[in-house]
Amino acid sequence: MSESAPVEERIYTVPLGRAWVAPRYRRAEKAITVLRAFVKRHMRPASVIIDTKVNEAIWGRGIRNPPRRIRVKLSKDEDGAVTVTLAEEAEP
Repeated sequence: MSESAPVEERIYTVPLGRAWVAPRYRRAEKAITVLRAFVKRHMRPASVIIDTKVNEAIWGRGIRNPPRRIRVKLSKDEDGAVTVTLAEEAEP
């Protein structure tokens, strides 16, 4: 994967409350699915790449208790791939 200059960048607060529809033992998995659906709806990407720090932030409290919302930065490159990173980490 080659790093290219982003064409478009946006910062969103993604609500992950829909993960609570899933069984308790699948909530973090559902939160990742909700995040991917949000990115697809708002950015129309060719592919979605979730940074490991975002994944760790969602899974940090275990599978049963993911965060209710997460603030992320979405960066779209010229190939149409969208990279999801933590918004707080991106700003110095």
